[in-house]
Amino acid sequence: MSNLSSTISVVIPTLDRRHTLSRAINSVLKQTIPVDEIIIIDNGSIDGTLDMLQLEFPMVRCVSQPKPGVSAARNMGISLANSKWVALLDSDDAWTPTKLEKQIKKSNKNSNSRLIHTDEIWYRRGRRVNQMKKHKKRGGNIFEHCLPLCCISPSSVLMRKDLFEDIGLFDEELPVCEDYDMWLRISSRESISYVDEPLTIKYGGHEDQLSAKLWGMDRFRVQSLEKLLNKKYLNFKQENAVYDIMIKKINILIQGGTKRGNTDIVDIYSEKLDFWEQKKTSGTSNKTQVPT
Repeated sequence: MSNLSSTISVVIPTLDRRHTLSRAINSVLKQTIPVDEIIIIDNGSIDGTLDMLQLEFPMVRCVSQPKPGVSAARNMGISLANSKWVALLDSDDAWTPTKLEKQIKKSNKNSNSRLIHTDEIWYRRGRRVNQMKKHKKRGGNIFEHCLPLCCISPSSVLMRKDLFEDIGLFDEELPVCEDYDMWLRISSRESISYVDEPLTIKYGGHEDQLSAKLWGMDRFRVQSLEKLLNKKYLNFKQENAVYDIMIKKINILIQGGTKRGNTDIVDIYSEKLDFWEQKKTSGTSNKTQVPT
């Protein structure tokens, strides 16, 4: 392997996506700058993925991860990566050919950049769609912009591996919103670099997407926000912003539970609402016991 300062490892988690995985890998191989390794973490595919990889892509490194979940798969790939930079790519997405080159050029202009993401092209069920205004990407100090919803796509990021060593890996306890959780941890402490060009191609609308199967995604965002409030590194402005968005999300969950007649959800989040409103008033969030 060459000089570590320019090396890139690509980590692709997959599960039964043979039909899209080859597209993702080919988009890596077509990059205008070469990558040093492609690491496929297979979460137990039974659709012939492994046979396809051995036949069509013998140059990739494929590792089986018996623990279910995209976070466990990504974390294993990140841990195995031997490069200074780690690029994440979901197995149903793809890159345009100059994606990595333009991100590296961006990093060369700012040596302090440890996370660089790009704008995206979106497809839903085979048709190109426009992003909503709330999904607009940006760079800089974007912590508050990241609070309402996930505003960075894992497939768009190029990250220095030492950033994971400082911030930690993806939370394997979160079935979804693990990326939301990661970007909040990073953006609360780091400035984010952004290439304002659509260099990442996102394909959505699949039946196997977890976000399409789970009700109440804000449940997991609230869980992430609670963790964040129990850390000591948020400043006063950041902490108040977290309180405001979390209380808003809890109220939405209570309304949803009421509408569905789910008294358990209403009771759980009503207790959380009382707890965090009191904490916001008293200003004592750090190291507190969150109601479960």
